[in-house]
Amino acid sequence: MIVHTYMLIYQNFYIIVLSMKLTIDHKSPVPLHIQAEELLRKLIERPEYVGGKLLPNEVELSKDLSISRTTLRQSINKLVYDGLLVRKKGVGTKVAESKSLSSKSKNWMSFSQEMSARGIPIRNFELHVSWVYPEKRIASFFQIKEDKKILKLVRLRGRPEGPFVYFESYFHPSVGLTGDEDYKAPLYEMLENEHAVIAMVSKEEISAISADEFIAEKLETKAGLPILFRKRFVYDVNEKPIEYNLGFYKADSFVYTVESRRE
Repeated sequence: MIVHTYMLIYQNFYIIVLSMKLTIDHKSPVPLHIQAEELLRKLIERPEYVGGKLLPNEVELSKDLSISRTTLRQSINKLVYDGLLVRKKGVGTKVAESKSLSSKSKNWMSFSQEMSARGIPIRNFELHVSWVYPEKRIASFFQIKEDKKILKLVRLRGRPEGPFVYFESYFHPSVGLTGDEDYKAPLYEMLENEHAVIAMVSKEEISAISADEFIAEKLETKAGLPILFRKRFVYDVNEKPIEYNLGFYKADSFVYTVESRRE
């Protein structure tokens, strides 16, 4: 009965795709994952998929669309992020019963986006990209070996009159960064647009520490003065780690605000 039910769902999907005449154009300048995303958006709006219906599995779906599973997964991840699809381990991917956007997506901002929203002009005083061997704590977070190089992004940022934050970001190799990207652009927009990697969850640790000689020089302050230290652990829509970020904020120039809402 389970096999029969699945085959019926799969056959319905195949018939719907044919009737809608939606195909992937491999000669189009539009990236394949964007085409697949638009196809799926149109598909799940149909009555056959309203109310939490399961999609066919990724193997069959990618085969029918003549794209790789990786490409298809990028498209599905975007729809999961938008709250249109729900992925459950051991069950599959189904259409969300409610198609309203998650508040998480509305609240997620990169540093550039947050400063722009506040009307604060930002200047990059330093920007360096390099490939490094991860320290044990970073390798452990990414669940990779310490002998595998990862991309490290260093940015010293602040107002036009002076810096107030020093960032060190490390990225999981699976993100696919090359080092040639435009790191002056909002980081999470770049990851999504160029690598179809969606930053979904941020877990943070915030503490007060004394500035050492290195950080004091970068932030143009005195060694020993208190600064705000923040660790940020960023995960994608599948809750896989993608970024390990360290931020050192000048205490007299930045206030970190957290809003909690009771539901």
